[in-house]
Order: sequence, then C-alpha cells, then structure tokens
Amino acid sequence: MTTSGPPGEGDTFSADEVRTARLLVAAQFLLLALIAFLPGGWGWPVPAWLRLLGLLGVLAGVVVMLLGGTALGRGLTAVPIPNEHAQLRTGGLYRVVRHPIYTGLLLASGSYVVATGSGRRALAFAGLVVLLTVKARWEEVRLARRFAAYPEYAARTPRFVPRWPRR
Repeated sequence: MTTSGPPGEGDTFSADEVRTARLLVAAQFLLLALIAFLPGGWGWPVPAWLRLLGLLGVLAGVVVMLLGGTALGRGLTAVPIPNEHAQLRTGGLYRVVRHPIYTGLLLASGSYVVATGSGRRALAFAGLVVLLTVKARWEEVRLARRFAAYPEYAARTPRFVPRWPRR
C-alpha cells in the first residue's frame, strides 16, 4: 500500500534540519568505515561455520537493503528527510518494519562483525546501533509531519526488528 502525503507545510525543512540530517549520515558512514576497516585485534575465535553464517547474514542484509531502497523508488534519499517524491510505504518489507534499509544495514554489519570476531568492530557496531536508533527517531518526526497516517503506521509496525506472528 502506498499513501501520498499532500504537499504543504510539512514539506519544508529548515537549514538546521538539513544540516543535522547530513551530520547523521556522515556519522553513519564513519561508523560503517570503522566496522569495515578497523584491524581485528582483541576479539573471539570464529569457527568456519560461523564465518559462513556471517557471510550469509551479510548477503541477506544487502538483499533487505536493496529491496527496501527499491520500494522507495524516487523517494529514496541519502538523508533522513523525505524528498518531494516520497510516499508513505506500508506494504512489502515496510509492512514488517518501518526502516527495512536500516534493518538490512544492521543485519549485514552485525553479521560481518560476528564473522570477523573483532571486539573493536563490535564496539563500532554498538555505536551504529545507537546512531541508527537516534537517526530513525529523528526521521520519524519528519515523516509524521509529512504524512498524517505515519503515527498510526508507526504504532503498529516495529522500527527495526519484525515481531513474531501472534496467534
């Protein structure tokens, strides 16, 4: 399901909001670079089966990110501010979690950290979890301003981790 928001006052964002959005993205890329390039150092032994499982987790995370990004179409943007093409997506992966791109990013980077057995990377990953939580909350304020149906959608849909089906 797709819901378009009417153009209006919720479509304009201040220079401070744009600056904050860019800083959040820059911090995200910094943490991802740390996860990717920090030397191993202190950590834990990783058996071959766990390395394979980690690789599968990385691939699954990339697929989730690609599917989430593709579903946004022209509404996809690097910053956590909806652009003029943005529509509220509530179907597909967006029916399961509000931020499937972040979910895929966390799955891929977390799987990589586990597969490499690096304590330093684990610390950077913890920072990424905190940052993406802050970034998602910040973004959700702007989405609620833009789309009247967003608060109801957010109330029934988890942020990053899908809920198990209820019986």
